[in-house]
Amino acid sequence: MEYVEPVVGIANCLGTPVCKYLQYHRKLNDYMRNFKRMREKLNCKMEDIELQLKAELLRPLGKIPKKEVENWLKDVKKMIREAQEVENKVSNGRYLCRACNGKLVDEKTREMNFLIKLLMPLKEEVSNIGVWGMGGVGKTTIMKHIHNDLLKEQRFERVIWVTISKEFNVMKVQDDIAGALKLKEDWPREGDKLRRAAILSEMLKNAGKHVLILDDVWDKVSLEEVGIPEPSGGNGCKLVLTTRSEHVCKYMGCKVIKVKPLSEDEALMLFLKKVGPNIDQSATIMPTLKLVVKECAGLPLTIVVVAGTMKGEDNPLIWKNALRELKERIGKVEGVEAEVIERLKFSFDHLEDEKVKHCFLYCTVYPEDFEIEKDELIECWIEEGFIDDMGTRQEMKDKGHVILKKLEDNCLLENITDEFGRPCVKMHDAVRDMALSITSMNPRYMVQAGLQLEELPKKEQWSPDIEKVSLMRNSISEILIDMLPNKCQLLRTLLLQSNPITKISNSFFTNMPCLNVLNLSFTKIESLPNSISELKNLTALLLRFCEKLRDLPCLSMLQELKKLDLSWTKIEEVPEGMDMLIKLRYLDLYVSTLREIPAGILPKLVHLQHLSFNVYNDKISLKAEEMEPLKKLECFTGSFEDINEFNKFISSMQQNKKNLIKYDLLVGSFSMPSSSDKTVTIGRVHNWEGALIMLPIDIQQLNISACDYIRSLVDDKPSFKNAIGIGSATTSTILAPSTTFSHLKKINVQGCSSMTTLLPHWLLPNLQNLKEIWLLECDRIVEILGAATSEVEEKGSDALIKFHLPKLRVLKLHSLPNLKSICSKSGVMVCDSLRLIQVGYGCNKLKRIPPFVPLVGNGQPFAYAQPSLTIRSTREWWRSLEWDDHPDFGIVFLDLWKDISFDHRRKKRLRALKRRGEGIQPDKLPSGYYWGTIGEVGVKNTNRHVRIYSYRRILHGDWGDDGFFSSGEELGSDIQSPFPLIEEWVICRIIRKTGEKKNGVAAAQGQGYLLELSSISSTAKQQVAFVHCLKPQLRC
Repeated sequence: MEYVEPVVGIANCLGTPVCKYLQYHRKLNDYMRNFKRMREKLNCKMEDIELQLKAELLRPLGKIPKKEVENWLKDVKKMIREAQEVENKVSNGRYLCRACNGKLVDEKTREMNFLIKLLMPLKEEVSNIGVWGMGGVGKTTIMKHIHNDLLKEQRFERVIWVTISKEFNVMKVQDDIAGALKLKEDWPREGDKLRRAAILSEMLKNAGKHVLILDDVWDKVSLEEVGIPEPSGGNGCKLVLTTRSEHVCKYMGCKVIKVKPLSEDEALMLFLKKVGPNIDQSATIMPTLKLVVKECAGLPLTIVVVAGTMKGEDNPLIWKNALRELKERIGKVEGVEAEVIERLKFSFDHLEDEKVKHCFLYCTVYPEDFEIEKDELIECWIEEGFIDDMGTRQEMKDKGHVILKKLEDNCLLENITDEFGRPCVKMHDAVRDMALSITSMNPRYMVQAGLQLEELPKKEQWSPDIEKVSLMRNSISEILIDMLPNKCQLLRTLLLQSNPITKISNSFFTNMPCLNVLNLSFTKIESLPNSISELKNLTALLLRFCEKLRDLPCLSMLQELKKLDLSWTKIEEVPEGMDMLIKLRYLDLYVSTLREIPAGILPKLVHLQHLSFNVYNDKISLKAEEMEPLKKLECFTGSFEDINEFNKFISSMQQNKKNLIKYDLLVGSFSMPSSSDKTVTIGRVHNWEGALIMLPIDIQQLNISACDYIRSLVDDKPSFKNAIGIGSATTSTILAPSTTFSHLKKINVQGCSSMTTLLPHWLLPNLQNLKEIWLLECDRIVEILGAATSEVEEKGSDALIKFHLPKLRVLKLHSLPNLKSICSKSGVMVCDSLRLIQVGYGCNKLKRIPPFVPLVGNGQPFAYAQPSLTIRSTREWWRSLEWDDHPDFGIVFLDLWKDISFDHRRKKRLRALKRRGEGIQPDKLPSGYYWGTIGEVGVKNTNRHVRIYSYRRILHGDWGDDGFFSSGEELGSDIQSPFPLIEEWVICRIIRKTGEKKNGVAAAQGQGYLLELSSISSTAKQQVAFVHCLKPQLRC
């Protein structure tokens, strides 16, 4: 055993638990025997299947083998070859490698066993599969892995995931499936369930071979009611559901697959993986740790939660106390579900900070399986007072992220990203059950979120000790006087957002004297009841996206109010009494209909940290003297029509040494979208000639639009020693410290008719963080980056001038009729991060692209470009380029170029077509042709070449809102025509009568249609079935 210690050392470095490596080491012979048995069994199965297939083919009307069976046989043959290779490696191995050999043999044995199990569904023609097991056993995790594998394998045209949850909602399920099918314009968001079910059923039938996964099913589901066609071997579709009930699986005619708890060894391995390194090396802790794992009953959820709680703990006494506590908890309850809750409560009770516990419990106010946006959740915690007041609001948000990290580390919350890429968290339904069991006692919550309620809960449900009520995301339309609850003395939070509420009884809030937080966002309320004025303890009033709200009662009595959100409402005047809300920290008036901000209100709100106005509302223009008292401001969105007022505001901020954490500021009357945290827009400034504009020192995005006075972004010879002048000292100037642009990430200039040069060469050292340059509709601009005349004279006209922009990723140019160069003729742009150069229409005088590449040792540009770089332009512009100075670059850049003219013509030509679909039958098409729902496809000249996409590439694509296929760049994948001669888009109208021809289109027999493009090259013709279709559902 002298080699055991080195094996253990290697194992620890590899991160695999030592106990498992020792088992591999000691029981290699047992693993080998099991391995050989499994290989022999697999080989026999393969031979049996092959004999059955041969016998079937010899019969007069024998069945053709399914593609899945053929694929299985291929996988088996490959597996047997790999198994032989493993056996050869093991037989040649040395003693030191026993553990590694054991691991290799064990993994291959498991793979062979999986193939054998996979054979049964293939043989049985299984269409409905039910995966069941107790809560926390890992059903959803398993299905997520399968879901991702199916997407990679592409055996099915669609893989659809829908979460059902405990409160089954037919409309929500229909919407989720429709969303997965990318149904937008034709999908009725409201209306009759039966009509929606009929539409959905037809869409699924046309969706091709697909897998529909229904996760977390609690009771039997009527597929017909939802609109899900019954899967069958004929259509090749599969239905998979996960549930805690075996009865549900059997009722829905599923092949039942039970997910069992982990074995002791598997549970121990998972626990050690989550509890952290070095714990398994402690001889005093390991015996207790194993008993703790045993108390987790093999449930992955409880294992990771308990392990997260004990992570890094190296005190044996604490481990013994944890074991005793777990045993006591489980001994007090009866039933499997109750035991699971008690195990999870162990982790909750070990959260030391009471406010962290409240933060966790608050997550229950959202509907089951809801994806909670992190920033929104932290804002809610601040509103509730769970995060103590600190020096700044940003510090409170940072504290919120620390709490989130703690809850994630303890596995009480799952860290995810939603479909929009936003960071979110989610509660496992078993963890939520545990949290709800706590909030049913103390603190007392009433949570009925997302349950399709059409009216308030009954009066008797509003118990006097309730602290928080969540009725969000229901269908409550009115709150009438006979629905009013009894007196709720302790009620502090009432969440009614995302309900179609149009009316609230005037006396509704009279029985809620302690109410702190009221959320009516995303409702259809037109006016608020006067009883809101009596909520003297209210600290947060949230009315975001109440798009019909035009009037509010007097707010002067709400002097404890800290947050008032009126964004996207329709109010025209500031609420009466707002000047009395001197404790306000957060005020959002991002309202397009607001007519004015009365003088004298803002200076009284000295504690404001967040202030937002709609910069697109030209009626609201701020004054610096009104803003000057707001010394605690951190986030600000607003506009200054007057340049002097803006300069005073910036000067005041700099004098107070106060930098805003986030801002979106407009100077002028024309705003532009912001994609950065710190943005200044100069848009359509009137009477600017001769004036100066100051910029914040940490600006990240600069937008300039419709400013005819500006001749260049920065003067060649700045008039100020420590400042940069944008424009000209004789015309208009933007004044900023010389270090101002060191944080700049994006420059966006549009519609500046006098501008001739964007940036001089000498400014580039200040732009080392610049990532994007957008330049559009500037009629007189000649070059983007200009070298100073003195520099050219000093180095000579043929000398190489380097333009260093190390972080530049995007350069977009459009409608620049006089643009002749991106940089000087002898210039080379050193831009190692560049990803996209886009030259749109109207840049016809731009004939040269400078090298955007690193330099070689002799200082000359080397003909190389990163594969990640894309150059997009029209074909006409690309062909007009001249490569006299750098001929090699024309060849290099050719592989990186993509044509954008097709996208433009396609949208213009096809957008107005009427869309309708005719189904195509797969068995009517010849082998090698592709088929789908052919609607009306347009008509052009079929004598010209055709631009097409191959079938497999289209599968990776997406169909936009206009019903047409997105371009390759938008999809993030390399979608190009596989045929070099095929350039133009052919548009043909499908005709219905069999055998008839029109515009180069021939109808196929039966119900299907086949495009015959007689005018294109024969090579392409052999590979094309159709060019383009509306309402597409591709199948092979």
